[in-house]
Amino acid sequence: MLIKTKQNLRTLTLAALCACALALGGCEAVQPAPSNPPAVQSEGSGPADAVRFDRTLDEYGPRKKEYNFYFTYKMVHPWWDAVALGMEDAARQYEEMGVIINYEYLAPASVSARDQLRRLREAAGRGFDVIGVDVADVGTVTPAINALIDQGHKVMTFSSSDAPQENGCRRIAYVGNTHNYEDGADLTRALCEKLEGKGKVAILVGTPGAPCHEDRALGARRVIGQYPDMEVVEVEYDKDTVDLAYEYTKKFLERHPDLAGIICCNMSNPVGAARAVAEAGRQGQVVIVGMDHDQEALGYLRDGVIYALGVQDCYSIGFDTIQVAVKIADGLLPGAHYPEKTEEITTIIYQDDAAAMLRILYGEID
Repeated sequence: MLIKTKQNLRTLTLAALCACALALGGCEAVQPAPSNPPAVQSEGSGPADAVRFDRTLDEYGPRKKEYNFYFTYKMVHPWWDAVALGMEDAARQYEEMGVIINYEYLAPASVSARDQLRRLREAAGRGFDVIGVDVADVGTVTPAINALIDQGHKVMTFSSSDAPQENGCRRIAYVGNTHNYEDGADLTRALCEKLEGKGKVAILVGTPGAPCHEDRALGARRVIGQYPDMEVVEVEYDKDTVDLAYEYTKKFLERHPDLAGIICCNMSNPVGAARAVAEAGRQGQVVIVGMDHDQEALGYLRDGVIYALGVQDCYSIGFDTIQVAVKIADGLLPGAHYPEKTEEITTIIYQDDAAAMLRILYGEID
């Protein structure tokens, strides 16, 4: 097994230990959901359902005894480390069946569509059964995917960002979040209800051109547009980095002393936003909503600095990516054995859910 990525080993180890505990029924009971949460609740119903560690392979019988896959994603980041956990577990289960899954899992230190193109070109010359890509920029990467398909390569998309067929991409299938727009809209509705439909908000997007970030921001803008007493006063792209999100948030707070909320569209920017808000002593005054399961962000959620987080089931994304890749390698097209888009869930969690999520993902006990 070959995984080439810079990983947070403590996070991966703790998550794996908790996975074992879940499988044995040994995790502590989760806390109940808030008594009066906003009406919005994405797919799933709470921390226990947000991330599944009890996945098993489906009944499909692989046609070969060994497979070689190549996966490239946007950037080295803990979010994709969680995806790697699901990949590794699926590969382990295949190995128990006598099937070897070799894969490379590679990304640059920061998001670059040009770097992604280079990696795809290099992978094309190495004879992989399937090439998978988490699309950094749809407009830039789609022609490269189509060129690989024309050359006879089997290409799929996975993780958080698709280049969909309806936009002219001929990739075979996608596994991941199919509802980023809805996630951004759901989080924003939660924020709007918390603010009773009034106030100025800012949006931290992430990487320009990244479909997941752009779609969430679009969902956020359209929901804000439904509230006549709400206004988007700032939009910034933090390139999925905590430090830039922190710096932008400090500027938001300086320029808008009456800022009421911040909508965060990736895993890094809730952390940067929360750091700046807490540092300014504005927790409780500025409502922050954002994405995913960063340990620091969950701590801010527990402490009331962040109001809500949309947690994606990264483990299942990785697990299902391997399963679909095996079927694609065997020559199967979407249909009876797998869908053209494998949809993974997002669960919106609130303060009362945070301690349970920290236990499930990080083994953190109060």
